[in-house]
Amino acid sequence: MLRSATSIWLLLGATLIASTSTPGQRPGSASTGAAATASAPSPASIAELWIEPGTTPRKLFDGPPGVPAKDRPATDGRFDVISKDSAGFSATYKVHDAAGRKWSVKIGPEAQTEVVASRIVWAVGYHEVPSYFVERWIAVEKAKGAQLGGARFRPDDAGLKSKGIWSWQKNPFVGTAPYNGLLVLMMIMNSTDLKDDNNTLYEVEGQPLEGARRWFVVKDLGASLGETGRMDPRRGYIDGFEKEPFITGVKDGRVLFGFRGRHQELLERIRVEDVRWLCERLQKLTDGQWHDAFRAGNYTEEITARYVARIRQKIKEGLELR
Repeated sequence: MLRSATSIWLLLGATLIASTSTPGQRPGSASTGAAATASAPSPASIAELWIEPGTTPRKLFDGPPGVPAKDRPATDGRFDVISKDSAGFSATYKVHDAAGRKWSVKIGPEAQTEVVASRIVWAVGYHEVPSYFVERWIAVEKAKGAQLGGARFRPDDAGLKSKGIWSWQKNPFVGTAPYNGLLVLMMIMNSTDLKDDNNTLYEVEGQPLEGARRWFVVKDLGASLGETGRMDPRRGYIDGFEKEPFITGVKDGRVLFGFRGRHQELLERIRVEDVRWLCERLQKLTDGQWHDAFRAGNYTEEITARYVARIRQKIKEGLELR
């Protein structure tokens, strides 16, 4: 199936591949495809970003493998705080549990959205790291415990070693269907924060996983499932998600989106074929998968139904593009 995906890209005539910066280094300000070559990435290279997920539906409540069920954080569990960072949009903690396992914890409105968005990204074949939503947990500092609300827990050690960030602008996949499809998926989820700092390049420890020894991952997906915009749009805001348009038109074969966030230059090369490529894969997800993805983020059935209905509208819109 990887051979098929690459062939589709070749047939579309996309020959712009951005030059590859040293993995993990912060790239310069070159525009998308500014330094291009005429060679397509190999199936093995594409597998570092995306693989065909196969015919068996992925289990979206559990999410990506890496942490046995018995070792996952539990509601009302006690976690010793190693450090806390309140500088970003969401407060984050470094903690360890009773068994000594270390976790990255995010609280606030991005906790639920990040878990759900990561499940959807992984469902269609993009690499993702394990994450779990915990409704309540106890943060222990100086032997005193304080109960905190819902949080996203991500293991520090899941057989993956961070090698730094990767750039939306300069990477081995620019111009390919999986790369453009990933950007389309960001539009479907109203993922408004398309900055390089949210992307992590991982080295897989031990045997290759999901077809690759390196993973290009969009890790920070919290700014999604709400509005898009430049000044702190609301995350996880179903009313805004329902109202904001997906596609506003097509010009010279390029798709125009209702996206109002930063880095709109990334969308300038998205074609009708790219939107259909991604929507055809999203269309294969079952009702059970959609509901499991939102259940993993602790959404109610009512809100889940509204999100799934709007996402299905976007998929239909994308499939009907000509």
